[in-house]
Order: sequence, then C-alpha cells, then structure tokens
Amino acid sequence: MQVSRKAMASLHKILVLLFLLAMPKSHGVEDKVKVSLYYEALCPYCANFIVNQLGKALFQWNLISIVDLKMVPWGNTQFAPNNEWICQHGPDECEIDIVEACAIDLLPQTGLRFKLIECIESLNLQGRHAEWKSCMNSLNIYPKPIMDCYQSRKGVDLELKFADETLKLNPPHRFVPWVIVNNHPLQEDYQNFVGYICKAYKGGNKIQACQQHLLDTNSFKEANSSGVCYRNENEHTMPFSYNFQLNT
Repeated sequence: MQVSRKAMASLHKILVLLFLLAMPKSHGVEDKVKVSLYYEALCPYCANFIVNQLGKALFQWNLISIVDLKMVPWGNTQFAPNNEWICQHGPDECEIDIVEACAIDLLPQTGLRFKLIECIESLNLQGRHAEWKSCMNSLNIYPKPIMDCYQSRKGVDLELKFADETLKLNPPHRFVPWVIVNNHPLQEDYQNFVGYICKAYKGGNKIQACQQHLLDTNSFKEANSSGVCYRNENEHTMPFSYNFQLNT
C-alpha cells in the first residue's frame, strides 16, 4: 500500500511537470524587444506615428506583450545661451515635452502613460494642442502630481535627462520620429517597426500581432504620412526661445 502511494505521488509529480511544460510560455522581461521612440511633442509626423501607428500596433494588436517601450520627448530641441531651450515648434512644444516627461515618470502603467501621450498628440493633429490638460480629465488621471512636476524643477530635470540621452545617441539622430529596436536605429524605415519587432522577438510563442501585421499592412500605409522633422530644420517659422530659469 505504501509503495502504491509513492508511485501515485511520483505519477502526480510527472503529470504536474508535463502540464507546466505544456503551458504557453509567458513573455518574460528577457524575451521582450526593446523599442525606443525619440520624438518631440508638436512634430506632426511624431504625432501621426504615435496616434495612427504605434498605438494601434502595441495596444490594438497587443504587441505590447512582447515590447519594452521607452519614449523620450526631447527630439530636435537645442540648447541656447542664457539658460534657454529652443524647441523646433515653439515654446508650446517645450512645455508639452515637459508635461509628457512628467507623465512618463509619474504614471506607473505603460498603457495609461501611452494613452495620455496619445491623447495629447491626437489634439496636436487637430490643431488643439493647447487643450492638453483635458486629456487628464478624459482619462480620469488625477492632475496634481503631473502639474506639480510640470511647474517645478523636477520637470526641467526630467527633460535634461532626456536631452542627455538623446544627445548621446550613436549614430546621432537626424530627425524625429527616431525609432530604435534592440539598439538598431530604423532611420527612414521606421514605419516598418512592426516587422523589425517581430523579427527581433525570440520568444517561444508565435505572436498573433505579427501575423496580423502581414494581413493589415495596407491600413498602416494609408494612415502613414511618411514624413519626418529634421534637425536644424524650421519649416514655417523660426523656433522660439523658452527660458526655464535653470539657475533658480
């Protein structure tokens, strides 16, 4: 009787092991593809990429399950004398870059962070970027932490960190949106980011999002404006200086 119990216990262990081996492999951190987006808040091509391409692939197709996403809102901003930053699309862009930097730092959930930035960039595409505060209300985000960050030295320090990271890119970015997949800059081919992600993913499961990409490539092309904002390029107006009083 005792032998039978041991045999049953061994059989139970074997069955549990087989069950665990048969379970779908979860997407661990080590399996995830690192995707970095270097951008600026009021570049229309960055806004289009975030709203019409990146958001769709990551959250509608659930590609976020295999992606470790990093967003860096500095872009083509330049330093100037007298503690000023010169943003390519004017002082509003400097402000919204800081707002988005604060959101990235303060909101713990990747999905919520992205939704807020996506909402702001959607307003940008509509020519309504000045209404960015409404995005926190529509997403039920308590605004005080982000507003406190945006209006304080903390927001400036976050942007300086993103500036340092952007300026250390090798090769240097030539335009935005600048997309990097597993340390490989996609450069002009950034619109094919899904293909690069699927190729870079080494996890055990076949990702449905990658299969969907093959079927839905045309819709991506229709939404794509295939443009960039180049460094040192001022398409319509000279950039404006925005003094952040870094010495105070």
